[in-house]
Amino acid sequence: MEIQNMLENIRVNTQSSIRIEAPEGIVYLDPLEIGDAAHDADFVLITHDHHDHFSPSDIRKVAGAETVLVIPQKMEKQAQEQCGFVGSIVTVRPGEALTVKGLALETVPAYNNIKHFHPQSAGWVGYILIIDGIRIYAAGDTDATKDNRRVRCDIAMVPIGGTYTMNAKAAAELVNEIRPGVAIPIHYGSIVGSPADAETFTALIDPEIRVERKL
Repeated sequence: MEIQNMLENIRVNTQSSIRIEAPEGIVYLDPLEIGDAAHDADFVLITHDHHDHFSPSDIRKVAGAETVLVIPQKMEKQAQEQCGFVGSIVTVRPGEALTVKGLALETVPAYNNIKHFHPQSAGWVGYILIIDGIRIYAAGDTDATKDNRRVRCDIAMVPIGGTYTMNAKAAAELVNEIRPGVAIPIHYGSIVGSPADAETFTALIDPEIRVERKL
């Protein structure tokens, strides 16, 4: 699949709520503020347990009887208690590579360098999905770190809103360093950040890297 075709299969709802149509099935990341109860998710991937990323009521709207819920290991008890309606639960730790029902995944540590909102010790993650040979990085709530500076991907979805994550300038610097073909800014325009942050991010990205705004 070409990157342009893949981009057409990626939707960003709000914050880091993402839906991807893949040959392996429908993938949701951190579903939030879901409108219709489609129950069409084959996979739901959660980056961490903050309410705007782990929303059991929204997971219920997209999940079906066979849905696989992928979560950081330290959230296992929480997920079992609040998401017993999914088909199965798979736990992950930062820095893993695995295949879940045919979907190839890698996990990238997601954390703040100095701020206390997302400590590295929590074991929270971003995900790299490998779909038809295309590497799609959904960073989760993170700063630019020594770990995500090593990411290699074709499409990078990075938070730009600041406060809890890196801001637009730091996100642009990260993208320019890891050099995906396409960058998609996320995590702005609702709880934190504004459309102006997307303008700043876009202006600072190397012209050879395409910016696709989907929020």
